[in-house]
Amino acid sequence: MLPIISGDQVKHLDQQYISAEGISSLDLMERAANAFVAWFTVAIHSNIKQVYIFAGSGNNGGDGIAIARLLQERHYNVHLIYLQEVADCSTDFKANYSRLPDKVLVTKFNEWNGIITECSVIIDSVFGVGINRPLEGIFQKLIQLLNKAAALKIAIDIPSGLPADQIAFGTVFRADHTVSFQFPKLSLMFPEHASFIGELHVMDIGISKEAMGTFQVGRFYLRDKDIPSLHRSFHRFSHKGDYGKVLIIGGAKGKTGAINLSAYAALRTGSGLVHLAPHLEDPYLIQPIVSELMLFQDDPKQNLNDFDAIAIGPGWGMDVEIAYYQSILARFQKPIVIDADGLNLLAANPDLIHKIPKNSILTPHLKEFERLVGKSKDHLERMEKAKNFAIANGLILVLKGAHTLVTLPDGTQIFNSSGNQYMATAGSGDVLTGMIASFLGQGYIPEHAALCGVYHHGLAGELASKAKWRGMIASDIIEAIPRTFLELGIK
Repeated sequence: MLPIISGDQVKHLDQQYISAEGISSLDLMERAANAFVAWFTVAIHSNIKQVYIFAGSGNNGGDGIAIARLLQERHYNVHLIYLQEVADCSTDFKANYSRLPDKVLVTKFNEWNGIITECSVIIDSVFGVGINRPLEGIFQKLIQLLNKAAALKIAIDIPSGLPADQIAFGTVFRADHTVSFQFPKLSLMFPEHASFIGELHVMDIGISKEAMGTFQVGRFYLRDKDIPSLHRSFHRFSHKGDYGKVLIIGGAKGKTGAINLSAYAALRTGSGLVHLAPHLEDPYLIQPIVSELMLFQDDPKQNLNDFDAIAIGPGWGMDVEIAYYQSILARFQKPIVIDADGLNLLAANPDLIHKIPKNSILTPHLKEFERLVGKSKDHLERMEKAKNFAIANGLILVLKGAHTLVTLPDGTQIFNSSGNQYMATAGSGDVLTGMIASFLGQGYIPEHAALCGVYHHGLAGELASKAKWRGMIASDIIEAIPRTFLELGIK
């Protein structure tokens, strides 16, 4: 996993890596520029007529100037607009400026006519991770102007005006794409900044794991290459019992679709046996979504230890007797998955929280989390509350969102990279619940069950949405789950 380090640590890491590897800062800048251009030439449509690059005086501006040269070498029409006297700019800025080919049109900002032509791209390389105050003067004027332009907008490393570790406090460049180098910055994970970031792309520029590992950060970014090592392997002689026996408890009258989705997702994630325990007087009235699902009539005297994993809450309703809830926690001492009304009942009866088996996995969305711990002024405060809650109760907290945040009992926080906006549909969270329960039932440790569940869930959403877009529903996500294993090379 990639560490998420502070803006100050980024500067120290660059210096440390340059010294250890015996390379120059200009070499590292060239790597970043090449990584950006490699992404740009594949991701951005070829019918663009003009690329405008706006460069500040620091090394972020130097990145932009290097990119201007490399794009021109690939026959793009490039117009570079720089904001300050070259003599006042960073050493690497000046070095790259001297290497600009004549075919790059170069204009100082105060001499620019302000025109941005149609079918063009704006690349923002004004400010990087070092900014710690609101934009003012010509910088604010420029960003406000660029935000109004009808062009595709791309930010280099971080949108100008956005602090690396804090909530935005002024004018910020509104990018359609943000291309961040080596690791994402913390503020790129905040939902408040969605309109500034656009689509996030993290490009490897060759900084070693050893160099990145010198900082104790406690925050990480989960990617596709991290997932295979978390998975268990099964062999030819494995039987359905090896793949786990899972129970999903929930599904009150009118809400039985929720546990159906969770249970079906568990099957598609690989569970050997999956049972539904609906919250109905006669649980056998429910119609399972597929024939492979089985029904289970639970009561406080039933033995639950035959199950390898249990998830409670999807569609459960708020009229569940607390004594029954307590009986589940007493009858099953292994980690469980709690979602939806299972969480809402905890919020209404906080004494229950202390009875939850350690290392259990709670999967709230933002409103459910708010009911558990109270309102937060912003995502930074919400993250701190998630950390405190997980540590205090010995639980794993999966805070669902665009970059779902997994907080472990030791306070480590891991942001997920997979998924997209089309997953914001009814039942999507129920699918995640079933997937995490499935991994638990297959014998994964709770941490790995949560991380695999979150990543595969997001990837399934990405795959399903390629054909359905806004019309994607939770069942589409379930049908795409098997493909996620193929995509990641997991047998």
